[in-house]
Amino acid sequence: MKADLTLMAGAAKVDTTPPLGTIINGDFVTHYAQTIHDPLFAKALWLENGSGTLVFVVVDICVMGLELIDEAKTLIREQQGLEPGCILVSSTHTHAAGAVEEVHLVPADLAYRKRLPERIARAVSLARERKRPARLAFGSAQAPEHAVCRRFWMREDYTPVNPVSGKQDAIKTNPFGVEKQIISPVSSPDPELSFLAVQDLKGEWISILANYSMHYVGDWVNGTITADYFGTFSKALKQQLGAKEDFIGILCNGTSGDINIWDFLKEKNYPEAHFAKSQLIGEDLAAKLIEQITELKWKTQPKLAFRYEVVEVKRRLPNEKELAEAKEKVGRGDYENLQPNQEGWAYLYAREQVLLAEFPAIAQCPVQVFHIGAGSIGALPGEIFAETGLKIKAEMKGKPYFTVCLANGNLGYVPPLHELERGGYETWRCRISNLDGQAEKVMREKVLELTQLSNP
Repeated sequence: MKADLTLMAGAAKVDTTPPLGTIINGDFVTHYAQTIHDPLFAKALWLENGSGTLVFVVVDICVMGLELIDEAKTLIREQQGLEPGCILVSSTHTHAAGAVEEVHLVPADLAYRKRLPERIARAVSLARERKRPARLAFGSAQAPEHAVCRRFWMREDYTPVNPVSGKQDAIKTNPFGVEKQIISPVSSPDPELSFLAVQDLKGEWISILANYSMHYVGDWVNGTITADYFGTFSKALKQQLGAKEDFIGILCNGTSGDINIWDFLKEKNYPEAHFAKSQLIGEDLAAKLIEQITELKWKTQPKLAFRYEVVEVKRRLPNEKELAEAKEKVGRGDYENLQPNQEGWAYLYAREQVLLAEFPAIAQCPVQVFHIGAGSIGALPGEIFAETGLKIKAEMKGKPYFTVCLANGNLGYVPPLHELERGGYETWRCRISNLDGQAEKVMREKVLELTQLSNP
């Protein structure tokens, strides 16, 4: 046994809860923090041995852009001497956290944004300080009942309208109020709850990094700060494991761009009280994971490696005619009183075209793969559809793998070409949905390429 290949691991969390009054994003319009239901955190997991160092940071936030994450990685590099490519920073995608990026009519809260990179870096520093000899294992559980496709085929007598083009979409996303017009979901979710478990050599828990492909729950009142089911899962995991106080449970967002838990087909029987559904789902996922603990095959000397490349993907931008029409509509828009309905969306997306026109035609897309023993973890900077994650897993041919989304930046929704052509909210051209129909293929193939490079 080579001593320098013995795994060292540490985990830590730093409170990132915003103060009351902070702007919240995750909606079409601005909300402000009026009550804090549960604290938010930046959670870090540090893995190290003679073959390399890998760092995960998962932040209870809706989205973080490349610039903010690069600020955090610069601090981490200065403090820890690490290459940015071995650091994976992602957002959980709770829609009840401080806004650090502008989304639709919701501005970033600059005071809150300013404090976040330092707290991310501090979590990493604490995780390194707490490292000790360790072992790890990949695991998997099935949780199909909590994830449903939110994109639906609709009856012919219902017309989904695209507010950007004014034309008819083939499908409807989140059909609130028209549930009777639904025919069926468009696609299937990824039912897997994947995880990486880490213990010290005495069998004491250090951390579990889990991955589940469900958008968020959202069973709270606007103005609430909460980590959503990502937080209830982590708390339940610690309690059900009987782990010590320094255990860090982490749930990261998987390929859930088209997946949520809103019961449009009336097939579920979830409790309706605020926070009850997120509590139930978090506890159930934790229990499903724990059932698999006895099946784990622990490794004390896993190879650690990373691959990180920035690829170029094309954007869909408005042409001159579309931009002129959008500017004319913006000039007539009453944005202070905008309502989130079909008429309001037309004005909101007109504004999006004017702002999107300033974007470069080519987007820089960071693609990252961590290799940990026989398993791999991919990272993509957007809201990736379930189909993409399932295709990558199929190519892995049984080797442990999962995709962390909203990682190392945010390029918005990344639908496969045929989903882009069907339309629906995720495809409406704007600042958070503007990549062309080939972007998904480029990202997916690059993940597979880097994964193969990581598995000689």
